[in-house]
Amino acid sequence: MGQQEKVATSLAGAVSEEISASLAPVDAELERRYPGDPGTRQPVHTVYVPGDAFTAGTLRAWGDQALALLDAHAPDAASLAAVLGLADDLAEPVHSRVRAKLEREPVEDLRVDFEDGYGPRPDAEEDTTAARAARLIAEAYRNGTAAPYMGIRMKCMEAAVRDRGIRTLDVFLTGLMEAGGLPGGLVLTLPKVTYAEQVGAFVRLLEAFEKAHGLDAGRLGFEIQIETSQAVLATDGTATVARMIQAAEGRATGLHYGTFDYSACLGVSAAHQSGDHPAADHAKAVMQVAAAGTGVRVSDGSTNVLPVGPAEKVHDAWRLHYGLTRRALSRAYYQGWDMHPGHLPTRYAAVFAFYREGFEQAAARLVRYADRADGDVMDEPATAKALSGYLLRGLDCGALDIAEVARLTGLTRADLESFATPRRGDLTASTH
Repeated sequence: MGQQEKVATSLAGAVSEEISASLAPVDAELERRYPGDPGTRQPVHTVYVPGDAFTAGTLRAWGDQALALLDAHAPDAASLAAVLGLADDLAEPVHSRVRAKLEREPVEDLRVDFEDGYGPRPDAEEDTTAARAARLIAEAYRNGTAAPYMGIRMKCMEAAVRDRGIRTLDVFLTGLMEAGGLPGGLVLTLPKVTYAEQVGAFVRLLEAFEKAHGLDAGRLGFEIQIETSQAVLATDGTATVARMIQAAEGRATGLHYGTFDYSACLGVSAAHQSGDHPAADHAKAVMQVAAAGTGVRVSDGSTNVLPVGPAEKVHDAWRLHYGLTRRALSRAYYQGWDMHPGHLPTRYAAVFAFYREGFEQAAARLVRYADRADGDVMDEPATAKALSGYLLRGLDCGALDIAEVARLTGLTRADLESFATPRRGDLTASTH
């Protein structure tokens, strides 16, 4: 035993108390504005289906069409690997898991579209379509055929279509209430937002519906679509999207990048409107920083190049979609849009390859962190949060199985969740 150290201080306890008192409002503001990730499942994609095209069989039809394309153009692991450039050790597990996913859960998040994909219709027709969407979604949740997340994209809050959008939302939500209540996986999407005041107005709308039906305050949340330059940069040079998150008063669940509307808004020619354009990278980077720590998740956009036609064209479209999806994942955009059933095979192939190729390394690093063991990387609590979040996302989408995660880490899902959602103070504490 070494010499007992003498511990001495110079400051009176009142100093610490005074500082804590002065920072109490900041502490409360941090907790309110930056609650952290909710820890719930985030879908890997959102599928948009026009309101008039949505039926009880839509989800299964998308899965069946995707399977048919896979069988026709990449029927086995070797052929899929050749198209996408998968490593040999990934080919079989990725191909088999893609097939299983398309059979079991082809769509993770579906939005019945009443905006661009639906367009202007007679009021009676849109009323009927919105009521039918509510009935079909309620039935799907009752009989176990629903996607994990489902909802609608209404028309925006601009003057020309505002009343129609409000009525469609009212018809849809009222239909759900009359069919038994709001499902747990309900998601609403507010498109073409340009001013934070439009978000605030949407909050008032949701508050009115909750009061009308005796729902808990805050029950209804929504995604904000970022499709205009004004949504990213305000006239005074500040980030409008940050204001939108605050205007949502805790109801915002996601920021979704609108690839084509945003690109067109900036004058990007049609041939260059893509998720990897510099304008897209800038918008998504601003969205990502604005959303960090708020619990609001960021979603990438889509590609409009469809995998249809002869094998060569299908393969080219698949390679493009796979590459864009992998690029987004590496930039921490864990969700995107899919426009066609043929995008599902490459969405899942990209997601599964992303999680499987880094699985063993992430597991080993997390075990070293949990055991406080030394290694070639010195990880901090924030990195442990990222490692466990990576494994949880892999589990949620089907890229990984809990048995293989447990075998390599010795950790349960509850253990992973405890690392993924640490207390605020834990992230500032060093492990060494």
